[in-house]
Amino acid sequence: QVQLVESGGGLVQAGGSLRLSCAASGSIFSINAMGWYRQAPGKQRELVATITSGGRTTYADSVKGRFTISRDNVKNTVYLQMNSLKPEDTAVYYCHMIRLPDYWGQGTQVIVSS
Repeated sequence: QVQLVESGGGLVQAGGSLRLSCAASGSIFSINAMGWYRQAPGKQRELVATITSGGRTTYADSVKGRFTISRDNVKNTVYLQMNSLKPEDTAVYYCHMIRLPDYWGQGTQVIVSS
């Protein structure tokens, strides 16, 4: 069983930055791809960014150039550095271990005020 625990969310003004962290329990973190998703009120959950076990990354068009996903396989942690935040980035952000069976964190709230 894997547990994913997100942290780092909060309230920030537009143009500001936040760094989200997701710490994974267990011993399988380093061999699995990880992703960050977000869900805004009244909207479907959407993919924000992914990173493979080897460090290759992908991003949603809406966050390219502003967000950076990274991972530390020693600390079993994946990060999402979010810069130049916009009000439309307001959502609950979820960490996801991309495998079968997959695992999700409980989410961390990000609110960007205008």
